[in-house]
Amino acid sequence: MITQTGLTHTSTLTVGQQHTAQALGSGDMPVLATPQMVALMENAAMLAVAQQLEASETTVGTQITVSHVRASKVGAEVRAVARLTAIDGRRLDFEVEAYDGETLIGQGTHTRFVVQRERFMAKL
Repeated sequence: MITQTGLTHTSTLTVGQQHTAQALGSGDMPVLATPQMVALMENAAMLAVAQQLEASETTVGTQITVSHVRASKVGAEVRAVARLTAIDGRRLDFEVEAYDGETLIGQGTHTRFVVQRERFMAKL
């Protein structure tokens, strides 16, 4: 059970052609796609709490609200930082930010829920 806020994790990515808006179909420019930035933010949030969970548990993302304020080119080193800000039972709220070097490129909030892996998959 997760009982403390403030847990953080940083996930990194070197932007490749496969991560661009062109490749993912979210735009037609060879820059980091917003969906890829969002995925990196979700990954950071997932990993921020992963070691606090039982082996039978995981977290699933249910909501994300972000702004993508600056483009990143192919070859850029991008990092996403997630910080757990609130716990309400199984609900976990995070602040998320993404950086290209020291430049903020995106920020927002993300909600995840702790679930039992087998029970979750059985409902599908």
